[in-house]
Amino acid sequence: MLTIIGPTASGKTNLAVAVANRLDAEIISGDSRQIYKGMDIGTGKDLGEYIIAGRKIRHHLIDIVPAGTKYTVYDYQRDFFKAYHDITSRGVQPILCGGSGLYVEAVIRGYNLPSVPINQQLRNSLEGKTLSELTDILASLKPLHNITDLDTPQRAIRAIEIEVGRNNNQQGIQETNLDISRKALKTENKTPENSNLKGFSPIVFGISIDRELRRQRITERLHKRLEEGMLAEVQILLNSGIAPEDLIYYGLEYKFLTLHLIGQLSYDQMVHDLEIAIHQFAKRQMTWFRGMERRGITIHWIDGTLPMEDKVNQIIVSI
Repeated sequence: MLTIIGPTASGKTNLAVAVANRLDAEIISGDSRQIYKGMDIGTGKDLGEYIIAGRKIRHHLIDIVPAGTKYTVYDYQRDFFKAYHDITSRGVQPILCGGSGLYVEAVIRGYNLPSVPINQQLRNSLEGKTLSELTDILASLKPLHNITDLDTPQRAIRAIEIEVGRNNNQQGIQETNLDISRKALKTENKTPENSNLKGFSPIVFGISIDRELRRQRITERLHKRLEEGMLAEVQILLNSGIAPEDLIYYGLEYKFLTLHLIGQLSYDQMVHDLEIAIHQFAKRQMTWFRGMERRGITIHWIDGTLPMEDKVNQIIVSI
C-alpha cells in the first residue's frame, strides 16, 4: 500500500491525487479532522483537489461522522481497514494520504488499540491541570497517542484516559489514578492477531519542504481560508447546536475561531494566535514523522519543491 505523508501545507493531497490518477488508485484519508461533516474550510477539505484532468479520484474516510462526535484512533483503525479491504477486494490500489501521524502509524504498524470508555474518576483527578502539566503526564506514560494534536486540556485528558485504559485492558490493572507506576503501565505494541494485516506491506513517502517555505504557505493559506468564509463556517456549526467546548476540542482553526466568536479573543488576536499555533503544529508533525523513522518505519523523502511530474515519477518507479 502506498502511503504519502507530510506536514500541513506541504501539498501531499495534490501529489496523492496525481499518483492515483496514474495508477487508477483510490485514496484513503489519514487526516484526523476531515472525517467530520461540515468542517470543511478549516480542515482544508477541498474536494475539488480530488478532480484531475476532468476525472474524479475516489476518496474514503472524509465526511463520515457529524461534527461534535468524539472520534478515536480506535475508530479510525477500524474504518481504515474496512475501506482498505473494500478497495483491494476490487483489485484497486489504495493510497493512504494524510498528516495525522498517529492515525497513519496506527494502521501501518497495526497497533492493537481497544475501545476505551470514559473514566470519570480519572477525569476528576485531572481537572484543573494546565495543558503543559497534562502533556507531561501523557509523555510519562510512553503513549501511542499523537501528542502533536494536543492543543486543549480536553484532548490531553482524553489521551491520558486512552493510555490508562489501553494499558489496563492489556495488563488487567484496575487502578485508575495517576499513582500507577510507569513500570506497571509499560506494554509492547502488538499487531492484532487478525486478518487485517495479511498481505499488508506499506511503502511510505514523505514530502520534505523547507521550513521558511512551509511557514509562507501556512500564512498565505490561513488568510485565504478566512477570505473564503472559515469564520462563517464555524458560526454555522455553533448555530447548529454544537457546544463551543466541542469545537474547541478539535483545536487549531476551530479552537481559535470559536474563542473569537464567543468573545474571548479579538479578531486580530485570534488570527495572530492561530497562525502561531499552525506553525507549531507543522513543526510537531515533522517531529512525529522523525519519530516514526526511529521506530523502524522507512520514509522515502521527496523534495516538495520539485515539479509534480518528477514527484509522481519518483513514487511510481519505487513501487
